[in-house]
Amino acid sequence: MPTAIAVTSADLALPATDRQTPAAVVVRPPHAQPLDDALTEMGAVLEHHGHLVALYSTACPPDHVRRLHTLRAVLESDRFAILPVDLPPLGLAVLAHQLRQLSLCDFSPGLLACAARLLAHYVHAGALLGSVARLDRVGTDLRSHLRSWLPGTQFAVLANPEPHLVGLGRHAERATDAGLCPPGFATRLAHARGQLPGEWVGGVLARSWQVQGTYEVPLPAESAAWWGTRKVIEFAAAIPDLSVLYQIVASVRREECRWCGRELIGDRCAFCCAPTAAPGAGAGPRTDGAARSRTGPGPAQAAAASPASSLLRRRGLAPVAPAGVPGPEPGGRAAVRAR
Repeated sequence: MPTAIAVTSADLALPATDRQTPAAVVVRPPHAQPLDDALTEMGAVLEHHGHLVALYSTACPPDHVRRLHTLRAVLESDRFAILPVDLPPLGLAVLAHQLRQLSLCDFSPGLLACAARLLAHYVHAGALLGSVARLDRVGTDLRSHLRSWLPGTQFAVLANPEPHLVGLGRHAERATDAGLCPPGFATRLAHARGQLPGEWVGGVLARSWQVQGTYEVPLPAESAAWWGTRKVIEFAAAIPDLSVLYQIVASVRREECRWCGRELIGDRCAFCCAPTAAPGAGAGPRTDGAARSRTGPGPAQAAAASPASSLLRRRGLAPVAPAGVPGPEPGGRAAVRAR
């Protein structure tokens, strides 16, 4: 069975786009489920799937995060990974969906869990806000705070991969003019509407970023806490092509955790949190290589296009395509072997 991917609420489990993508496991908060019931449920998940990777955002309530760690401790399972993700809630939901897709491929549980931090750098997540007076996760200046008190003011905020905030006015007709640089690769745009009217995200932003498609989902409950307001339209643009996601992960050199022996990429194990023996040792080309797809970015191209590419290299996560590897034939796809 594929590794199970868990989230902390049902609104973070995006609907599957095909019949193969597994459903997400929802770890309910303490007030919604007694501990004994949660232990029984998570124990059954581990028994069925073998491994569980749980993602939570920085807006997740502290008692809910404690529940995750309590479940892992009481179950005494080293097959339960708990990963904090520094993305807005909708961005986390999109990332969890990508991991659910990749769980069908031939990646080990350790590699799949480590891929969360790698793929997070390729999610362009932000929001259209009616006020930034309570926004504390993206840097704001005094002028922006003062403008929040003016009726009709709106702000476009990009939280990932590189934080950026701009007040929308005469620049509202083009997202690129407002300073929201588009991803350097093909993406699909998810957006969720709160208590803010307007079609700027689904119209102006989608056209400026030349996304391959858009779809609307319900606003996650944690979004109001993350953005500091309910007057929000949240968005997240991410790579939709499974073959491209596979290539990005497969192109990073793999290590073996010196503590638990699991396969990993980057500078630490996602299951036991042990660092690699040599920091930064994960940034290197694989000897077997991975073919680059013409339907999206190759690993090296996507890393170079991302503003966070230098951070990826420092963490040993930057994909590097081997020199001399030709792209696939037109219409070809990377080899993705489902379990």
